[in-house]
Amino acid sequence: MLRYGDRMLDLTYPPVLVAAKTWMRLEGMNFQFSGTEHIPKKGGALIASNHIGYVDFIFNGLAADRHNRVVRFMAKKEAFEGPVGALMRSLHHIPVDRADGDGSLRHAIEWCKQGELVGIFPEATISRSFEIKEFKTGAVRIAADAGVPLIPMAIWGTQLFKTKDHPSDLWSRGKTIAIRVGEPIEVTGEDPAAETAVLRAAVAKLLDEAIAEYPLSPEGQWWAPKRLGGTAPTPEEAKRMDVDEYAARAARKAAQEGGPVE
Repeated sequence: MLRYGDRMLDLTYPPVLVAAKTWMRLEGMNFQFSGTEHIPKKGGALIASNHIGYVDFIFNGLAADRHNRVVRFMAKKEAFEGPVGALMRSLHHIPVDRADGDGSLRHAIEWCKQGELVGIFPEATISRSFEIKEFKTGAVRIAADAGVPLIPMAIWGTQLFKTKDHPSDLWSRGKTIAIRVGEPIEVTGEDPAAETAVLRAAVAKLLDEAIAEYPLSPEGQWWAPKRLGGTAPTPEEAKRMDVDEYAARAARKAAQEGGPVE
């Protein structure tokens, strides 16, 4: 890992940020920020956010950018393949190999210990219901082992760009993105399940606040939870859809590898 003084050497991040901000400005995006003062100006921390769209990480990083900091996001290892993968590696993001989960956690812990901000999506996958799914315990374990604050975050509006089961819309102007950051949660790792429940409740509260203050009504909207009048799948329906997706993916992989398709 290249470093300059006590900071990681970033050659790619600055121009990527300029490009992203230019896109946001040209598209006339509006932002609702809250709690960004909870992002530390220096030192390591783990930022845990809900996950509702494929471009979430682009906007999650804006809270840290307000303090002239960048975030190293944890993403599935497939995102590190091909030309896009080269970009991901140059940004020092962290590949997550589901076959070697502990290795991914160690990577994130080391980054945090070296004073980096690391971003994680504890739901592991995009929520089709736009509600908070169950959280994995990895966020608590990383923060506890690294001895850094665990910062809850909620994001809303990114599903309007690109999410599961809906056409992409990257160029419609005037979208609003809400980014809410909560107070840091101190974790010990002694009871990961209980501390993960605390984290999940904090993110859920932030999400409800973001939706309540969003300028568009959720009534009748595909991008809003059913309990709020939207037409998105319920969490139970979304879970069944996820199961079907994973089964289809496993079948395709088995067929490609010449194995049995169950």
